[in-house]
Amino acid sequence: MRKGKIVGDCDKLVTWYKPKTCPKGLNKDEFNALPPSITVREIYYYIVIPGFRTQQVSLITTLLDEATYSTLAIVGLYGQRWDVELDLRHLKTTLGMDVLRCKTPPMVRKEIYVYLLAYNLLRSLMWSAGTTYNTPPNRLSLQGTRHHLINFIPKLEAASSQKRLSLYRTLLKIIAHKAVPDRPARNEPRVRKRRPKIYPLMTKPRNELRKQLQTA
Repeated sequence: MRKGKIVGDCDKLVTWYKPKTCPKGLNKDEFNALPPSITVREIYYYIVIPGFRTQQVSLITTLLDEATYSTLAIVGLYGQRWDVELDLRHLKTTLGMDVLRCKTPPMVRKEIYVYLLAYNLLRSLMWSAGTTYNTPPNRLSLQGTRHHLINFIPKLEAASSQKRLSLYRTLLKIIAHKAVPDRPARNEPRVRKRRPKIYPLMTKPRNELRKQLQTA
């Protein structure tokens, strides 16, 4: 990494060479198909947040054209990667997809599809609310949108077509005015608030556990 061609501030091109021996995780055919070397672009920068230790980050990319892919654009794109982690957390925690309840693979797939449909529905509402009332959609609360939609569903079902449009606009207005404040450098401990119950974990099928109760 110390060698390379400097193409900009904190930006350079380096060459990675193929190792002489096949590393673990690759078979010989995959290893032989790799090129002898590859040119990559290394972008390094510092993250400075008040109250936290300064960190140096190195980004490696094959987007070599600096004119087409600027340094700031790539750094910003990597910063948006954290949104993907938040979206997965919303799917598992907010919508409850961390525990799937179906028993067969086809039904599990359908269950996942239903979660994705519900998630896309909420995101489309957030997008419509944000673009209608000039609020960044990614600053809106997905959990709040979910609660507001659940509260509005009975009213939307009972209303006429003309009244339903008015209710829909009201729903968008409420969603847009519940923006989550920007809280940079927020740090929360990864701990559980609720105490787990003292019962042992379920490591066998329920019918086997019932048989054990009957024979006990």
